[in-house]
Amino acid sequence: MPHPKVPQEISNPINDNIKKLASLFPSAVKDGELDLEALKHELGQFTEVGTEKYELTWAGKQQAKQTAFTPILGRTLKYIPEDSKNPDTTQNLYIEGDNLEVLKLLRQNYYGSVKMIYIDPPYNTGNDFIYNDNFRMTKEESDIAEGDVSDLGERYTVNRKDHNRYHTNWLNMMYPRLRAAKDLLKDDGVIFISIDDGEVANLRKVCDEVFGEENFVAGFIWKKRTGSNDSQNGVSNDHEYIL
Repeated sequence: MPHPKVPQEISNPINDNIKKLASLFPSAVKDGELDLEALKHELGQFTEVGTEKYELTWAGKQQAKQTAFTPILGRTLKYIPEDSKNPDTTQNLYIEGDNLEVLKLLRQNYYGSVKMIYIDPPYNTGNDFIYNDNFRMTKEESDIAEGDVSDLGERYTVNRKDHNRYHTNWLNMMYPRLRAAKDLLKDDGVIFISIDDGEVANLRKVCDEVFGEENFVAGFIWKKRTGSNDSQNGVSNDHEYIL
């Protein structure tokens, strides 16, 4: 049995140094990674300002954009008739599959024709599963690489808060799904997205980019419980959001 006073985790001096820098210069450490230019700015060293613009950016954003437009080949939708509600008279269909694959397959035939979309994505609490969109991997390869696959064959991994690129991983997962959803919506269509405090600011910004800031309608605040809870910071978060 390990001795209780002996640390059970291997020391990581690089991460320790980054944490020390973050405590001194929060703006120089972004999502667990050191921004050398921002660190220079904190030390009073400024280079000539080039072209700047108002935008939300993160590592992997261009790849996320490419993922949104990469076609799905050799796959079809899986119709589940026993779970569909009166499909012969209502034209309602219940479909199962990897959510990004389904969105892309629907986009081929239903571009610009969907009235309403509601999604309840992972909230990025540090314990949530997020999807790994490497479609080149077989199920067996994904099992080995990521350690788990859902019943629908969706590849996912836990996005822990102590990992670098914690917000980045979540944004890279969300962007292609939001972009595909945008293509499905009618001109007067509406999308509702559930989220909590952890990513609501990032979600609002990325939605402004995908759907257009002028198309933002409202942020609903809904009370998810009554009474207090034992939170680490002493604040009881009783509400979440729907954008």
